[in-house]
Amino acid sequence: MKQILLASTNRGKLKDLQLCLAGPWELVSPGHLGLQLDVEESGLTYLENARLKALAYSAATGLPTLADDSGLEIDALNGEPGVFSARYLGLPDGPIKNARVLELLAGVPTSRRGCRYRCVMVFLEPGCAERSVEGICAGQIAQAPAGQAGFGFDPIVRIPRLGRTLAELTEAERVQVNHRGRAARKLLSYLKTRPGS
Repeated sequence: MKQILLASTNRGKLKDLQLCLAGPWELVSPGHLGLQLDVEESGLTYLENARLKALAYSAATGLPTLADDSGLEIDALNGEPGVFSARYLGLPDGPIKNARVLELLAGVPTSRRGCRYRCVMVFLEPGCAERSVEGICAGQIAQAPAGQAGFGFDPIVRIPRLGRTLAELTEAERVQVNHRGRAARKLLSYLKTRPGS
C-alpha cells in the first residue's frame, strides 16, 4: 500500500480524507511518522497556504504529500473569514467562535446568510508536477448551532437541500457534500489515472 502524508495534525481532516481516499493509498499523519513541523500559513490565498505546507512536509519526508487549506466565506460578511478562518476574531475553532459569528449575523435574514466552504488541496510527489484541486460546499449560516459531528464551523453551516447542518450529518453523508470531500474526490480521480496507480 502506498503512503500519502497528510500535511496536517488536524484529526478531523485526517478522518474526512481517510474516508474519501480509501483504496490503494494509506493516508498517514505527521504524528504517525513522529514528525513535528510548524509551517507558517503566511499565504494570502488557499492555494498559497496549501502549497507552503505541501512543500515543507514533502521536503522533510520525501513522501507523496497532500496539503489543504480551507475556509468559510460568508456573504453577509463580505466573504470573511475566508483564508483567515482559522485565525478569525483571534478565537479558537469551536463553540465560542461559532457563537461570535452568529452574533455578527444577528438580524440578518436567512435569504442573506449564504456561505460557502472552500478547500484547495495540493498534492506533491517527488519527480512529478504539482497537482491542485478545489472543492466548494455552498450553504447558509444557521440561526443557531446544531449537531455534534464534524468540527470548526460545521454546527452553524446549514445545507438547505438537506435541512441540516454539516454537524448533524453522519461522517459518510458529510464527506459526500462538504468542501473537503469534493476536493478529495477530484484528487482521487487524478490519482487513479496516474501511471503506476
